[in-house]
Amino acid sequence: MAAQGRDAAIVGIHEYPSRDVEGEFSPLQIKAESAARALEDAGLNWSDVDAIYDAGDGGGMAGLTISEYFGLHPRIIDTTNVGGSSYEYHAAHARRDIAAGKARVALLTYGSTAHSNAMAIGVGGRGGGVHPVDNMESFAGMTLVSNYAMAARRHMHQYGTTSEQLAEISTATRYHAMRNPQAVQAMQDLEFLDIRETTVEDVVNSRMIADPLHLLECCMISDGGGAVVIAAPDVARDCAKNPVWILGTGEATKYPEIGGDITISAAAASGPSAFAEAGVAPDEIDVAMIYDSFSITVLTLLEDLGFCAKGEGGAWVEGGRLRFDRPEDGPALNTDGGGLSSNHPGMRGIFLLLEATRQLRGESTSQVSDARLAVAHGNGGMLGSRHCAGTVILGRD
Repeated sequence: MAAQGRDAAIVGIHEYPSRDVEGEFSPLQIKAESAARALEDAGLNWSDVDAIYDAGDGGGMAGLTISEYFGLHPRIIDTTNVGGSSYEYHAAHARRDIAAGKARVALLTYGSTAHSNAMAIGVGGRGGGVHPVDNMESFAGMTLVSNYAMAARRHMHQYGTTSEQLAEISTATRYHAMRNPQAVQAMQDLEFLDIRETTVEDVVNSRMIADPLHLLECCMISDGGGAVVIAAPDVARDCAKNPVWILGTGEATKYPEIGGDITISAAAASGPSAFAEAGVAPDEIDVAMIYDSFSITVLTLLEDLGFCAKGEGGAWVEGGRLRFDRPEDGPALNTDGGGLSSNHPGMRGIFLLLEATRQLRGESTSQVSDARLAVAHGNGGMLGSRHCAGTVILGRD
């Protein structure tokens, strides 16, 4: 691998272990605990942090609130919020700021009590008029999950994709989840029924939520959080763990347009940019941490990131090729269990960075042998409608 892009590295990580805090902890407390443990993982102190990246999950005045709560005086505050892709954007921005000499140690944190607060993330309304063009959609009763179902149905119509093919994604992530004690505990705490590895038949026979998406194709709603520490090269080389380098990044936006194709996501623009900057190709990637709000999200993103051609995703994912123990078949998908079977507190982008880092350190519960390259891709907003894409290519020495 060419020694390019070595201008910032992930040096510390922590994933908050509980997916059901039962109202005992706030998002700010989850963020603070995760930050402390991530800094400990890196062998750094609070006083080393000079840049804060936050998506506002801890409350209003996000950057100021977090700085005061953590007792920090950062030189950089970035409060970009683009939903589930926010933390891929944050990683890209931290790398840019560190490379520009404006910061040396960046801290990204996330905390959510979506489950404890009984937030209707997927089946509720679409933001109560937050989007100025919602008058074109919400009057018809369009919910978030129905938006994804619409994209799935269009993919089926346009390319012949089947429910059985989409189910391959759910079975692969559950296969990995059953090897992750935190994911198994999460399913127990959230009262999943019949917790075990699943089959394609299990998925397609689970109850319909929004045609054609079944229950086992929809992410869980959990509490949770985590933290990521990103550092300059001279700092990274002296940290407690081997650095995981940010090699390339890409950002893109997509929204409904006349003549637009809802089976194509913003990843079609962010992915090529990230891969080109990293100097690697999709077929070199060992681990693909792909935002899995629903099965169709993953299928579309795999196509748009270049792992297979548009419309060929259904056939490409067949036969269990996304499992961690099939390295000859391509990248392992969401080896922590993903949003479908490990956690999804509302904005899952940070967990993609966490598990990608664990894989490149050799610390995953579904470890890909000699994993050297990973992609973390976040999708924020709604597939088939307005959304942002953030792609981050990671590599180890």
